[in-house]
Amino acid sequence: MKVKFKKLHPDIGINIPAPAYATAGAAGIDLAAAIREPLVLNPRARAMIPSGLAVDIPGRDLVGLVFPRSGLAAKHGVAMANAVGVIDSDYKGEIICPVQNNGTKPYEIKPGDRIAQLVFVPVLQVEIEFTEELTDSARGADGFGSTGR
Repeated sequence: MKVKFKKLHPDIGINIPAPAYATAGAAGIDLAAAIREPLVLNPRARAMIPSGLAVDIPGRDLVGLVFPRSGLAAKHGVAMANAVGVIDSDYKGEIICPVQNNGTKPYEIKPGDRIAQLVFVPVLQVEIEFTEELTDSARGADGFGSTGR
């Protein structure tokens, strides 16, 4: 499947890496920081990092999900402030990555640093029907922590 990207920053593919899969088995396309100057993200601070890209998702049966990069989160505490970003098929604006420093030290984001990953996932839109009863299940209405550790 082909997905079209629009370059919104003139340095995409030059000083800022173009969106790409890092390895043959990668599920996510790396997104880079399309910023002109380094940005220091202090502990507990958030910043909206532009990707310099817009995407043309070809139909409502596909969604783009923007995830944090696991290395940034594990090593530095830098992750997506909204956990996972949702790029709907009808959104045509720039992909912006709201990042947050959950670590204890300032973290510098440089122009072109890989900051997030974009994964495409199939979507099934459903018809909403209200009911008085739901089907029974072994779990029932038991909530948080009810299935064990």
